Amino acid sequence: MAIENILLALFYALIFPGIWFLATYGMTLEWVDRKLGAVLQNRVGPPWYQPLADFIKLVSKEVIIPKACDNVMFRNLPYFAVAGVTAAMMMIPVWNGALFSFEGDLIAVIYLLTIPTATFFLAGWSSTSPYSAIGSMRVLTQLFAYEVPLMLALIGPAILAGSWNITAISEHFARHPAYMPAQLAGFLVALLALQGKLERLPFDIPHAKTEIVGGQFTEYTGRLLAFFNMAVSMEMVVGAALLNAVFLGGGLGLTGTGAFALFMLKTLGVVLLLVVLRVLMARIRIEQMINFCWQILAPLAMAQIVFDIFLRIKLG
Repeated sequence: MAIENILLALFYALIFPGIWFLATYGMTLEWVDRKLGAVLQNRVGPPWYQPLADFIKLVSKEVIIPKACDNVMFRNLPYFAVAGVTAAMMMIPVWNGALFSFEGDLIAVIYLLTIPTATFFLAGWSSTSPYSAIGSMRVLTQLFAYEVPLMLALIGPAILAGSWNITAISEHFARHPAYMPAQLAGFLVALLALQGKLERLPFDIPHAKTEIVGGQFTEYTGRLLAFFNMAVSMEMVVGAALLNAVFLGGGLGLTGTGAFALFMLKTLGVVLLLVVLRVLMARIRIEQMINFCWQILAPLAMAQIVFDIFLRIKLG
């Protein structure tokens, strides 16, 4: 029995809904992102296998370690980023509920998703490169900008559902789909905050290639850079899955294949919205992002919370 439990845990962590699933679906969404972005800009775009080819190419290249950096930290940070994203996915329902579900797992997922951001900061700071140092400081500054609006946006549905459990929130909106349009403001705030978390236009400030070469990843090469890139693609899947569960009712009461198909369809829809945002907007400066997050997104999320509290009281 103990061996079976160990094998089952390894299957969950490494295959589904763990690393293999996240990496495969993440690369698929990365291709959708690049292809649709190219089409909207009247370009051809990459073939379907381009993200996989990029990963294989980077893995096959030499890993160069800066002499002055912390060798152990430099080498292991990409794997911590992947591990943090994978752990977060275990608490988000994919088809028959979340793999690990408990009261308060919404807070746990939010904190687990800060692990990749922390590794990005440490990667740049430990690289001893001025470009990487600037990029890492922008990562940290940007974290303080979008994290509060993101948390506030997620609080509203939790209050309305009367639970901090992601599966319970999803089931609440599945039972009461009429409440989902009332969460539009919170959803838009969370969508924009997720765009900032993923460091996508207009919030790709930390690794602005026209300004600071490659930001926090300037000194990273080979398989280490490949795993950092994969962690970002995986984080896109987890972010879209979180918004689907909290704001869009998850599987809408379905189970099995139907719930999984709905999960794929709705997470793809969230990514399509992220693509449109990326294509329509130009990069902004870091202080503009801070002002936007604190002066617009945070008050809008607070207004959503007040509305949800009022709605909760009215509904009894």
